[in-house]
Amino acid sequence: MKINQRHEWSLSTEQAIAIQEQLSGEVITDDELKPNIEYVAGVDMGFEENGAVSRAAVAVLSYPDLQVVETSIAYRPTAFPYIPGFLSFREVPAVLDALEKLQITPDIILCDGQGIAHPRRFGIACHLGVIVDIPTIGVAKSLLVGKHQPLADVKGSWQPLIYKKQTVGAVVRTRTGVKPVYVSPGHRISLPTAIDYALCCTTKYRLPETTRIADRIASARGEVSIVES
Repeated sequence: MKINQRHEWSLSTEQAIAIQEQLSGEVITDDELKPNIEYVAGVDMGFEENGAVSRAAVAVLSYPDLQVVETSIAYRPTAFPYIPGFLSFREVPAVLDALEKLQITPDIILCDGQGIAHPRRFGIACHLGVIVDIPTIGVAKSLLVGKHQPLADVKGSWQPLIYKKQTVGAVVRTRTGVKPVYVSPGHRISLPTAIDYALCCTTKYRLPETTRIADRIASARGEVSIVES
């Protein structure tokens, strides 16, 4: 993949807020997807040397059978501290390095983090999607902003996530009897479609296979049958 870097990454929080506010205007929350989705990808991060080095992993899976067809790993010095609401500035630089190594360009990318369910409507899935101009979905393990009604315990159940009187995502039960995930559009995808793909990419685990496999690679846990770039 060829990636156009939009800005620098070594920034103050004030500069980061300005970039989020500027680029959030480019986020599209309507469906702009290929007619036939062939490849879905997950991205995730691990850290080495007490957080000084970022290890980004990308797993590309065929769709809808969810077989791993390509993976990529990239390392980069960590340039931004961990601050809630600014995850993309810490993680996206290494993720872009990993994406740039891919031979296969994914049709949708699922991120371990928020999309528009974010204080400035610009979580990591939005930031990544705007930069690479690929449809992205945020599938977070924890709530950042918003409130929701009680959720049924059955797989496939979901409730709107409301923040400042607007629907910014959904709390989704991906497995019966297991804690839900928080799905929100990143870029070039609507919330109903984001929920559908998050569920279609989920098999017997809580997380979609895309991000679950990327997490295993990023954290160097277990063996994955892959083709590594």
